[in-house]
Amino acid sequence: MDTRVNGSLPTIAAAMGDPSGISPELMARILVEPDLRSAARYVVFGDKRLLDLGAADGKVDPDVLVIGEGDEIPADSAKPVFVDLANHDPAALERGKATLAGGKAATDNFRHALRFASEGKADAVFFTPFNKAAMRFAYPGYDDEIRFVRDAIGFEGAASEFNILDGLWNARVTSHIPLSEVAAAITQERILRALTLADANLRAAGFNPPRIAVAGINPHAGDGGNFGRDEIDTIEPAVKTAKAKGFTVEGPFPSDTVFLRARNGDFDAVLTMYHDQGQIAMKLIGFDRGVTLIGGFPFPICTPAHGTAYEIAGKGVANLGATRAALGLAIKMANEGRAARKAAA
Repeated sequence: MDTRVNGSLPTIAAAMGDPSGISPELMARILVEPDLRSAARYVVFGDKRLLDLGAADGKVDPDVLVIGEGDEIPADSAKPVFVDLANHDPAALERGKATLAGGKAATDNFRHALRFASEGKADAVFFTPFNKAAMRFAYPGYDDEIRFVRDAIGFEGAASEFNILDGLWNARVTSHIPLSEVAAAITQERILRALTLADANLRAAGFNPPRIAVAGINPHAGDGGNFGRDEIDTIEPAVKTAKAKGFTVEGPFPSDTVFLRARNGDFDAVLTMYHDQGQIAMKLIGFDRGVTLIGGFPFPICTPAHGTAYEIAGKGVANLGATRAALGLAIKMANEGRAARKAAA
């Protein structure tokens, strides 16, 4: 796989996730995948002792160039560069448990990777899974990765999570809010903002133009007003406005069938109104291959859609499918961005 643009490979800033789960194993194993290793230049942030632990679990040898925090990162290394932050003593590791120490290490790794990319030194960020409880221990007020990224790099623009599986994307209007607050949060403005962000990120991943389906919020998309007027008063007008702006978008469709049409190839993406409306469908289609993209920031941020799998930590049996897909998407979007910048120069 040759992913060179203008004679050079893209650079991926990689952060090791929660050390108490399968993140160390996943990072160690993904770094030895021949096709991915040759497709990009990697700068990995974490604790080398934990990478070694993950390598032992996965029975692999990542063969990385280790440097210390603050050392100059070589531009011509043939190996992935591992920046050893030495931020979590393996002797204190509690596998299978969310801990303050684990949350501190994960947030530290992620912050370093984000700032490295925000300084223009990387084309994309990739990380192995975090545990939200551990992140909250270390970062009070932590809601999700979007909030953390905003704080880490000082970004105030629109951003959203996208779930991706086998080329099918799920975007959403609302995300991590109580279900009781969803209906009031669905406005034409928010739907248009979500469609705009989805269209931009799909194009950044090579879709031109992306075909987006919009789901309703009520059973049977309201059934002509019998089960609610949200589709008639809010969602359909937003779709019409988006069409007038040039988006390739249709809907609203009943949410219990729209994913079937999308999976069969009618659409590239489905915009849902709330978190689980799309997440349940996507994870049923293929939980072990799903990818989460945090889009809208100056660089793409990708991670496996599954969690830290505490129950199998240290057993060396983690499924690498979603991690491969996440890193592959990060590389693809990094190259699309590099090509676009080159064409605009």
